[in-house]
Order: sequence, then structure tokens, then C-alpha cells
Amino acid sequence: MRLGYKRLSLSPYFFWGLVWLVAVIWSLRVAGVFQGDLVNEGGWSLVVAFVVAVVSPDLSPEFLLLTFDAMLKTLAYAVCGTFFCVVIGSVGGVLSSQVWWQSLGKGYNSAWLVVRAILAIPRAIHELIWGLFFVNIFGLDPLVAVLAIAIPFGAITAKVFSEILDETPREALFALLNSGVPPGSAFFYTLIPQAFPNLLSYSFYRFECSIRSATVLGIIGAGGLGYQIYLSLQSLRYQQVWTLIFALLLLSGCTDFLSGWLRQQLQLPSRLDLNVLKLKQHSPNHPITSSPNLFLLGAFVLLIFSFWYVKADFAKLWEPRSAERLAGIIQDVFPPQWIDLNQLFFLSTQTLAMSILAMTGAGLAGIFLSFLAARRERRGDGGMGRNLVSLFTRFLLLFARAVPEPIWALIFLFVLFPGILPGAIALAIHNFGILGRLMAEVIENLDQRPLHSLTALGASNSQVFIYGVLPATIPRFLAYILYRWEVCIRATVIVALVGAGGLGRLLTEQLSNFDYQGLLTTLIIFIGLTFVVDVISTSVRRLLR
Repeated sequence: MRLGYKRLSLSPYFFWGLVWLVAVIWSLRVAGVFQGDLVNEGGWSLVVAFVVAVVSPDLSPEFLLLTFDAMLKTLAYAVCGTFFCVVIGSVGGVLSSQVWWQSLGKGYNSAWLVVRAILAIPRAIHELIWGLFFVNIFGLDPLVAVLAIAIPFGAITAKVFSEILDETPREALFALLNSGVPPGSAFFYTLIPQAFPNLLSYSFYRFECSIRSATVLGIIGAGGLGYQIYLSLQSLRYQQVWTLIFALLLLSGCTDFLSGWLRQQLQLPSRLDLNVLKLKQHSPNHPITSSPNLFLLGAFVLLIFSFWYVKADFAKLWEPRSAERLAGIIQDVFPPQWIDLNQLFFLSTQTLAMSILAMTGAGLAGIFLSFLAARRERRGDGGMGRNLVSLFTRFLLLFARAVPEPIWALIFLFVLFPGILPGAIALAIHNFGILGRLMAEVIENLDQRPLHSLTALGASNSQVFIYGVLPATIPRFLAYILYRWEVCIRATVIVALVGAGGLGRLLTEQLSNFDYQGLLTTLIIFIGLTFVVDVISTSVRRLLR
């Protein structure tokens, strides 16, 4: 008797899960977790002193005035950088959207790939590298911080804007095109109004990111809260560190609140919706009230103030001296110097391992804390105790994402020896603060009807959670983790400043030593590694849709 059988097919989810598990074990091995001592016992006294200082921050009038000035400078950098970022993103988003070129005719169908390829290069390079590069051209001018935020964030914004435009309903667009309306007019009268609320929502999310980047750029001498925290931490003045951290929390918390309020007015519940196939379209039955208009007026006033407060010398952009320095750097870069390939390969593995460990820790912690941070609409679900837990968890997530990764890395270097492990932990803490908040919004915005149906059929709370909540949230959670992995691989550069290793350490050394030929080689390898991560992340996210 011949037995029939089914050919065993490996589920894509199981396959990628297995790949990730192997990658985590490999990353732990690269980090040296399975060999040698990792903990510096002599550093625990510094950690205790740092924690104890939280109850006695420096509140002297002189230092509070310094802190206020640093906070305004960080805010102004973020505002100016975001302004240029949105300008670049708007132009680049249209030109890199497939629907724009389709509206022009058949001869332009492949042009959007060229534009996307061009924009992929600046977004693959972290803003810190841009900042160090511009320092060599413009010196320690506020212009450096503004451009370092605007260029890479503009390229990232262009990518997201193009995805929003491509997923916006286009029936009205083609109806006008078939009626003989010019492509430009048809595009801007049909797609842009539909996509505008989502474009605006993401712009304010990018502003939240700019606050954190402006803090990081302060570490290389741009000034602001990041610079002051770095100086105080290096001189072991922990009371001052906590004062500055509280100021950073206040700035980040206010930005978070105002951004959330605006999205609520626009009926857009999520900061960042990666499930672009289901982007929420603004309903004409719920018109935008006057409150966001007043908010935008206030944003315009803030923009004017920020440019005045920063006092960036934009004339340096067209000064002959700046052009000469740029020409000299370009001349020094070519031809690239092919340094030790074994060293580049080893540092690449360190960078990849650091990002994998960071996102694994951030993802697991973010998923767990997101359920605690999510607000419940039903008052009977936990009462006052549940609300207090949610409030405390939200503050914990805000604290984790407000403190820059290099500061977290410096703190962990008190008790851990230099290497990729402190960098991975620092990146994990910062990213779980971001992921936890994004994931909490996914939970808050769940369609409650399937959950009520399960409850009506007699399912217990645990069964509703397992069969209703998890299947609806886990794919979105994984999409966010993969998206942050693309960001995290770039962020390995900034923790390298404090001794975390990887390609970032080599990049910063080469920039400091003006080794531009070696820098170009390392940058090519780093961009290539970033592209690999981007391709993997994008492929898996498409699978999750």
C-alpha cells in the first residue's frame, strides 16, 4: 500500500524566525558574551553616585540659565533642520514616487528608480557623519547642525512621502489626466489634498526625531543640551547631568504632547503608519478645525524665532572659501584607499551584530511595555491602578528615547569594558523607548469589534488576548522593529564615539585624522551594509502585509 504524503513547505515566518534566532546567537558570540569578563567591577561606585544624584540636581540660577539656553538651542536646531528636511522631502517625495512619473507618461516609468537610488545615499549616512563632514568645511558654525539634520532626514522623509503618495487613491488623478488636464495640475489638485494629513503627521513625527538628533549633534560641538550633558558627564558632575536630562525630558515631552494633539485634531491616531496599504484617508465628514490652523501659525512663529536664535551663517554656503575646502576634500578623496579588507570585514560583523542585539532587546522590551503603556477606553479595565501603570510606563518610554544613545553608552561603560556590548545595550534602550510608544498606539487603535465578538461568544480575557489582540498587533510590531533596524544600523556610528567599536569607530577616526581616501572606502562598505539591511527589512515587511 502506497502512503500519500504532503510535501513539507517551510513557512516564511518560521524561516525568518529561525534566521533571526541564528543571527542573535552569532551576534552574542561576536560581542564576546560567551567568553571573558565583560563587567568592570570598579565602575559600580560611579553608577551608584550617578543614580543617587537624581534627588539633588543642580538648581543654581547660573546653571538653570545655561540649561534654558541649551534647551532653546536644541529646539531651534531641530526646528530649522526639520524645515529644510520637509522641503527636501516634499520635492524628493514627489520625484521619487512612482505615481508622479506614471502621470507624465510611459517614457518616464523607470525615472523614479534613478531618483530613489540618488536619495538612498544621503539617508544611509548618519547625521553625525554629515556633521563631522560639514565641520571640516564650515567650522563650528550652527549651520553644521542644521544641514546635518536636513540632508539625511530629508532623504528619509522623501522615501516615506513617496510611499504615502503611491498608496493614495489615484482615480481622480487619472480622470483629470484623461480629460486633458496637465499632469502637474492634476497631481497637485488630486493626490496632494488626499495625502496632506498623512504627510503633515509624518512631518511632526520627523520633528520629534530631529529633537533627538539635535541633542546628539551637540556632542560634536554644535552646542545645546547634548553638548552640556556630555561635558558634565565626562567631568563626573552628575547633579548637572540630571538637571540637563530633566530639561531634555521636558522638551521631548512637550513635543510629544503637541504632536499627539495635532494628530488627534487631524483624526490620524498613529505617529508613523508603516502599513501604507491601509493609510487612513481624511474624511470630508470630519473637516479640519481651526485649532490645527492656529497651531500651524504658532509653528510659523517658532520657525522665525528659531532661525533668529540659531544665527546660522547661510552665506557660507556660497562663499569661495567653502567651495575651495569642498573641492580640496573631493580631490583628497579620490582614488579611494583600499585598506585592510580583513579589518573592514571584522568591523562590519561587529556593526551588524551590534544592530541585531540592539533591535532584539528593543523589540522584546517594546512589545512587553507597549501593553502596559497603552491607554484603555473602557474605564472598567483596571481602574485607577491601570491608569497609573500606563502613566509610569509612558514616562519610562519617554525617558529611554529622550536620552541620546552616546549618553546611555557612556553610562554603561562605567561597568562594562569597551566593545560592542555597551553600544548594543545603549541602542536597545533608546529604541525600545521609541518602539514601545509606536506599538502602544497600535494597541490603542485596534478595531474593538472582533474583540467584543470574542467576548460575547464566551472567550476569557486570556483567550481574547491570544486569539484577538496578538494576531492583530504582532505583524505591525514586527514591521516597526524592522523599520527601526534600518535606523539602528546607521546609529551604530554615534555610539562608536564613546568606544563601542564597529565601522563607526573607524569612520570617526578617519574623519578626525583627515584620512579622506580611507574614509571613502569605509563609507562605501558602510553604505553597502546599510543597503543589505534595508533590502532584508523591506522584503520581510512586505511579507508581513
